[in-house]
Amino acid sequence: MRAIMRVAVPVMAAMLLLSVTGMAQAHRLDEYLQATMIGITRQRVAVTLRLTPGRGVAPAVIHQIDSNGDGTVSPDEQHAYATRMARGLEISLNGHALSLRQGEAVFPSIAAMQAGSGVIVLQYEATVALKPGLYHLAYVNHASGPDVVYLVNTLMPDDPAIHPRQQHRSVDQSSYGLEFSVTPQGGT
Repeated sequence: MRAIMRVAVPVMAAMLLLSVTGMAQAHRLDEYLQATMIGITRQRVAVTLRLTPGRGVAPAVIHQIDSNGDGTVSPDEQHAYATRMARGLEISLNGHALSLRQGEAVFPSIAAMQAGSGVIVLQYEATVALKPGLYHLAYVNHASGPDVVYLVNTLMPDDPAIHPRQQHRSVDQSSYGLEFSVTPQGGT
């Protein structure tokens, strides 16, 4: 029985991975994928959005970004879009709202977005001062539209004093919570 389980578990895991990968690829044609990665250090909370408009929704997304309709995305239009996206994000630590500052923004060509392969990368960060204790981080992406699909996760902290405990997500992953603790340096 154990020999069967040693073979069956990896096979089932591979089948599940293939089915999830297949579903993710199918959604990208007609949906706007908004994948969020959150990084935590004792001094800051970083939020990186990787936005991928599928071919079916790319014209509407491009229209939102290229506000003058000239077929190019200027630095001012990039900044304006990143600012609008930030207004739709809500992040708090232990119930206190964090103020996100806009960081780097990378935009693909319009042709890449039209093909469904262009990924917009927007970075934001908030300054924090984490002392030893328990924390609850809450994140909400208020992007609207029926074509938006969300993913959210937290990167494993490099700092051995920061310990993720529990993650909570809404069904559509537009809202997310992370329970974590900070121990004294060198402590567990």
